[in-house]
Amino acid sequence: MELFKPGKTIDFMKYRNAAVGASIAVCVAATASLFYPGLNYGIDFSGGTELQTSFRGHIDSSGLRSTLIDLGYESPDVISVQGIADDTYIIRVRETTTLPHDIVATVQHELDSALEADVAENGLVVSQGGDKIDIHLTADADLAAIQAALAASGLRVRGDVRRLGAADQHRFEADLIGVADHMIEQLNDRLGDAGPNEPDRVEWVGPRAGEQLRYAALRALLYSIAFIMVYVAFRFDLRFAPGGVVALAHDSLFTVGVFVISQREFNLTIVAALLTVIGYSMNDTIVVFDRIRENLGRHRDKSLHDLINISITETLGRTIITSGVTMLSIAAFFLWGTQTIRDITFTLEVGFAVGTYSSIYIAAPITEWMDNYLRTNRERRIEALRAAQRRESGGPRPARA
Repeated sequence: MELFKPGKTIDFMKYRNAAVGASIAVCVAATASLFYPGLNYGIDFSGGTELQTSFRGHIDSSGLRSTLIDLGYESPDVISVQGIADDTYIIRVRETTTLPHDIVATVQHELDSALEADVAENGLVVSQGGDKIDIHLTADADLAAIQAALAASGLRVRGDVRRLGAADQHRFEADLIGVADHMIEQLNDRLGDAGPNEPDRVEWVGPRAGEQLRYAALRALLYSIAFIMVYVAFRFDLRFAPGGVVALAHDSLFTVGVFVISQREFNLTIVAALLTVIGYSMNDTIVVFDRIRENLGRHRDKSLHDLINISITETLGRTIITSGVTMLSIAAFFLWGTQTIRDITFTLEVGFAVGTYSSIYIAAPITEWMDNYLRTNRERRIEALRAAQRRESGGPRPARA
């Protein structure tokens, strides 16, 4: 399928200076935006609690978000879930626990005061999510006495205290009212008959685990870029490799910058989408580079500037069809998918568009500049070598009469 008549050449490189200048400005702005306002990290990276629940009455997402803010939750995210049941939402909040920081000392004091046994050294552990407590005593104790001591310390126990392991280990465990349970209670008190049902799903990530995931995701991106750079270094010579590497960095930075500006949630699924964008962008650049190298042998009388225009024009039909069909297919997910699917497809749409642009206006111009730079250096070395040879031979010989 031919979209352009054979023999027709579009002068893409005519606008290369303006395009590269605009790209540099955008990349500088994207880099600055990483520091302010910064990425809007999801609970995968920042820590928090996520639950999915349905409501007995009708409530829209904006009304639910306002209610949560009134209840004291900071920057809650409310996402409508389609295709399951009416008025079903995913709620994300930054809080991971309802317990105060000094709760361990308070609980240990109450247990030591109420029980004949003492808490063993390092024998009191509250989960990061504040939804479970593990107690290790120096001697056996009555379950009811332990539950009464926990209530006296201010803990709200869900169900009964239970024994862990054998009786001689003196270990006990209790489930506590966590952020999700507390939120459901608050919403039921506020909304009454229109309040939420029991959560279908509850997940939480502690701040420390979120930080570890954030660094792991960053390493994954950097490793993938580094390995692709190694591939490009072996795949192409010094004229082509720098353009591919710069285009790769440009696409990644541009896509992340769009996420900062739009303040969409940045989480692990978006990192996976970015890795897809990196691979797609490099593939598109390699297609253009291969055509340029093929035309170097076919059109020896033409400059690299003209060969780039010819090569991009020849691959333009393939690029439009491939990128167009891909972007059109994922557009349906962006329009009718859930919020998570929309964020992923948004990343892919932006990344594919930028990847196609960078193959033409980032990778190709840098290849032309590298060729000019290398050729100029080669000519200078040749001229310097000839000058040295003339000096060694005593200067230019006089012409014969």
